[in-house]
Amino acid sequence: MFVLIGVAVVIVGFALRVNALLVVTVAGIVTALIGGIGPVGILDAFGNGFASSRSVTTFALVLPVIGLIERYGLQVQAKRLIAKLDRLTTGRLLAAYLAVRQVTAAVGLMSIGGPAQTVRPLVYPMAEGAATKRYGTLSERMREKVKGFSASSDTVGVFFGEDIFVAVGSILLITTFVDTSYHLTLEPINLALWAIPTGVAALLIHGTRLLLLDRRLDRMAADLAKSAGSGARATTGGAA
Repeated sequence: MFVLIGVAVVIVGFALRVNALLVVTVAGIVTALIGGIGPVGILDAFGNGFASSRSVTTFALVLPVIGLIERYGLQVQAKRLIAKLDRLTTGRLLAAYLAVRQVTAAVGLMSIGGPAQTVRPLVYPMAEGAATKRYGTLSERMREKVKGFSASSDTVGVFFGEDIFVAVGSILLITTFVDTSYHLTLEPINLALWAIPTGVAALLIHGTRLLLLDRRLDRMAADLAKSAGSGARATTGGAA
């Protein structure tokens, strides 16, 4: 039971907004010490964990490449492309990306998208360009709304799409856990098939939310226009 103190360390650390990497590291060390693992064993566990997941450091190569692409006009070109498509709105664009992201994740292509390599340099600028084309000037609140829904289209798509792929880590983890803990045979293909209804439901629900985003932006743009008009009238009245 005392091993759960590590969970408490994580909760308190996140509540105090301490650096997440530091919080998780301290929680791991505390849990290991309570579990009877010595300093050498803890160091060995950290070393093995880092050696088995070296791929997480690929961001050090990806981020400079994305920065160079943005520096030489990727976002500008994306906005120009969207400006040429008259019927493409922000909600329709993000709904289409959600469907593409979920289908590609369902066949195991999780790494072709993501917040850093796709949403930030490409999807969000295109969504913002579609909104700018429709409304002209965007308020800060409208920009933040577009940012949030752009990120959610990627996150929801990959989260509910990856479980349909039989060779994803979460499927293998579930089958291994059930086999070793409960001595039951659970085939990965069965889990993948049962994930399809959930994926379809996620696509329909969040896709509808993305399509309704256009109406929310319409209302926000109308409120922005009203406030601008009220400010102009107040300025004119004061001058008179």
